[in-house]
Amino acid sequence: MKTVFEQSIKQVVSAVATLLVAGSVFAQAYPSKPVTLLVPYPAGGLSDVIARTVNNTLSKNLGQPVIVDNLGGASGAIAAQKVLSAPSDGQIIFQGSPNELILAPLAISAVKFKSEDFRLVQMIATAQIGFLARKDLPVNNVDEFLDYARKEAQAGRPITYASVGPGSFYHLLGEHLSKTTNIPMTHIPYKGAAPANQDLIGGQVDIFLAPFGKAYDELQKQGKVKVLAMLNSERLESVKAYPAISESKSLKNFTFNIWTGYFVKKDTPEPIVQVIHKTITDALSDPAVRNGLEANSQLVAKPLSLQAVDKAYTDGTAQFRAIAKSINLQPQ
Repeated sequence: MKTVFEQSIKQVVSAVATLLVAGSVFAQAYPSKPVTLLVPYPAGGLSDVIARTVNNTLSKNLGQPVIVDNLGGASGAIAAQKVLSAPSDGQIIFQGSPNELILAPLAISAVKFKSEDFRLVQMIATAQIGFLARKDLPVNNVDEFLDYARKEAQAGRPITYASVGPGSFYHLLGEHLSKTTNIPMTHIPYKGAAPANQDLIGGQVDIFLAPFGKAYDELQKQGKVKVLAMLNSERLESVKAYPAISESKSLKNFTFNIWTGYFVKKDTPEPIVQVIHKTITDALSDPAVRNGLEANSQLVAKPLSLQAVDKAYTDGTAQFRAIAKSINLQPQ
């Protein structure tokens, strides 16, 4: 006759076996239809370029079409909320960054989700940040810009800086720049990089601290924008034509970058997460993906295990929350 303890052990083993079988079924069935790669900004910006650089390889690896869907607004929070409102089945993969999932909830009172509601599956790339200025701004480097901005502020004409929305990383960079230099500046938010670029080219906004892609290199060569510096600690080969911010006299330590990764809802079944993780990891070694990302001045991410990815997201959340606190970011 079996003891109660033995019966309990048998029940636990049976339950675990059931979960393993269910997980195997999940993994084998996924994906059974096209997958959406949700980009939280309008088409035409760097985020869109990244998605369209990797989606064909992801399609090949998953065995189903991966369709890029652009949905801008609220610093990317509208797209993020769409993910949370969908089933936890991995059919929507969110291309995100600290902008949408860490900073937006701190800056926008209407945003009710937390960064912890999402799970980072794998990082894809790190973006270098360019210090961009309108073509007719009468400056040629960062130090000249600060002198000009100071004089304009004293004359009651503070310079304007663009961002992809309130509370976005680029908003924080602008506020941090203003605070660091003690120069008043005016924030002009947009729904994404594409409309911000249009106004920068058109001269309606003075500067844009933005993720740098090859499009800006072409715009600089065409005389449509000025690239005053890269927010790097040293000149990197991919952008060696432009000075690192560390070469300036006044902003040597103003060095920043931002990563992009692929997310799902936190409660997505582990077998599905593992499939997506392997798919993205394999894509990082694909020459077409690497060349496409590097051509847009992206630093291709080093593949991480799921455990390491979890830690990176936790650490990144703490880092960006600290930046928000340093400028006293308040939800609006």
